[in-house]
Order: sequence, then structure tokens, then C-alpha cells
Amino acid sequence: MPTKTLQIPTADGQADAFAAFPDRGERHPGVLLYPDAFGVRPVLKEMARELAEHGYYVLVPNLYYRQGPAPVIELPEHIGEEARPAVIAQLMPLIEAHTTARVLRDADAYLGFLTAQPEVGAGPVTTIGYCLGAVLAMRTATAHPGQVAAVAGFHPGFLVTDAPDSPHRRIPELTAQVHIGLAEGDMSPEAISELNQALDAAGVGYTTEIYPGTIHGFTMSDTEAFNPAALQRHWDRLLPLLDRTLADC
Repeated sequence: MPTKTLQIPTADGQADAFAAFPDRGERHPGVLLYPDAFGVRPVLKEMARELAEHGYYVLVPNLYYRQGPAPVIELPEHIGEEARPAVIAQLMPLIEAHTTARVLRDADAYLGFLTAQPEVGAGPVTTIGYCLGAVLAMRTATAHPGQVAAVAGFHPGFLVTDAPDSPHRRIPELTAQVHIGLAEGDMSPEAISELNQALDAAGVGYTTEIYPGTIHGFTMSDTEAFNPAALQRHWDRLLPLLDRTLADC
């Protein structure tokens, strides 16, 4: 399984990124995979390799490249409950600095770079995100409706807020098919209803699903939240979505 460490030119510098893709000469559909708040690390690289084994070119950018190459902070091998508060405290200034304007500038750069790779086929791509990354995946898809055929978010962060630039306010512009996989307690019933109303207004195919017995972060095997059954459910939802939307790319 070929992998690369790449540098993506952006409006604000060079974003380091990890890429995995099939060990075959032809071109493959592109996937832009946004990490969770903990950033690019071995578990994200393994997930990218897993996707690549199914025939996709997967690009995983370092969200915090403005502060340095990944990992921007030192992460424990296992992010347990005791370590989590200190890790989040270090990351919070980086998360807060990652404004919507920055997200959209980066999305332009990431999509342009992904689609220009010689191993990536012509046609639309998919955006996938975990936690904070689910918000970035949705913002990318709504800002580039002609380029993004599918968007998937798992244990998402703040998809529905009271802010004027809440991600859900742009969803009516969406053309991509959508799957949102929620942990129990990720979003209130009212917020889920508001999200579904926005998706209905977009007229796209979508599923929003609460994965039973889960807590926030359930896909990440290096955290206390990890749930193997929910991770498998995530693959069972994600792979058919990619197959439906990217089969001809």
C-alpha cells in the first residue's frame, strides 16, 4: 500500500499531509479525510490505508499546520480519560484559531491539491470527517457543491449552533449525498431535527443515525471512547456511500 507525506501549498503556508492509495497504476477516486481534534496520528493513517485498500486515494491534511508539522503537540499513545483534559487544553487554542474563513481557504487548497494528483481520477470527490473534522467535511462540501459527491461525518462536533456561520445554514446549497453517524448525546433531538430539515431543504439523499451504545469519539481506537462494533458500523455505512457516489470516477 503506497503512502506519501506531502506538502500542500495554501494561502497561509504549507500544510503537511498524509496520503494512501492503491498499489495499482490507474487513477482512483479522491477522498479528503479530515481528522478529529487530536489530529493526524497513527490511527488516522491506518484508517486512510483501510480506505485505500478499497480503491480510493485518501488525503489526510494536518489541520494545525500553521503551528507546525503533525503532531503539533505530543500525544500519548493511548488518549485515556486521565490524559484527555490536558491534551484538550493544549489543543483548544488551535481549535479556536481555526476560524470558518481559515477552514474555507484550506478547503480550496486541499481540494485543488487532491484533484491534481496524478493518481486521482477526474470527477467528484468525497469529504469525510471525525469530530471537529465532520464540521470541516461539511463546510467543504457546501462550499464546493460541484466537486463533492458525498460527505460523511462521524461523532460530529458543532454542525448545528446559534452562530450566523453555523455549518447547517449552508446545507441547503449542498448537492452531495450525506451520512452522519452520531454518538448517543452528540446532538440534542432538536439539533438533529434542525439538521434534518436543512438536509431536506437541500433535496439530497441522506441518513442521520445514532449509533447505539456509543460515546463521542467511538471510531478512534487510541481513545477510551472506542467501540469496535460502532467502528464496523461506520465502515458498513461509509463504504456503500463511496461506492454509490464515486463508482464512475
